[in-house]
Amino acid sequence: MEHGRMEQGVPRTRLVPGAPVTVRLVKAPRPDRSYPASVLADDGVHVVIRAPWAGPVRDFGFVRFVPGDVLVEHYWRDRWYAVKEVRDAAGALRGWYCDVTRPTRVHDGVLEVRDLELDLWVPADRSRVVRLDEDEFLASGLPERDPAAAEQARRALDELVVLADAGFPGITPGPPPA
Repeated sequence: MEHGRMEQGVPRTRLVPGAPVTVRLVKAPRPDRSYPASVLADDGVHVVIRAPWAGPVRDFGFVRFVPGDVLVEHYWRDRWYAVKEVRDAAGALRGWYCDVTRPTRVHDGVLEVRDLELDLWVPADRSRVVRLDEDEFLASGLPERDPAAAEQARRALDELVVLADAGFPGITPGPPPA
């Protein structure tokens, strides 16, 4: 790790490309989930990692994640979302799974992501945009507990829809990184 820009008077930790990192999804009140990944890039604001799908087959109805899938995950320290390129074992883009989150934090080799429940799925052909988990967002109590954060989360979801409609500019659906 190296230090980059200052964040509230403290050097912002940057991850080194090629280094391992642990992604910790904070899913309060549900249990957190962690998984290993490797760093592809970190400019001090935007972190890109590569993580194989390590779970069992997971069928969401609109997409099915299977062992062998690879996720190229984009996180930002200054944005309220994450964008995950989902690719099959051969590297073909299957689509984008997007999470509304608080801005990502990096510390001690851990990329910490606080999930705010709202999600988006966009298939590779961008034929539709599927908003997900509004019921979980409401059940989380965030709109009552922290109305400002809830409003920021809704704005982030709307921003993701605009990015999806534009083809996620700046997130290139080229061949998968090795």
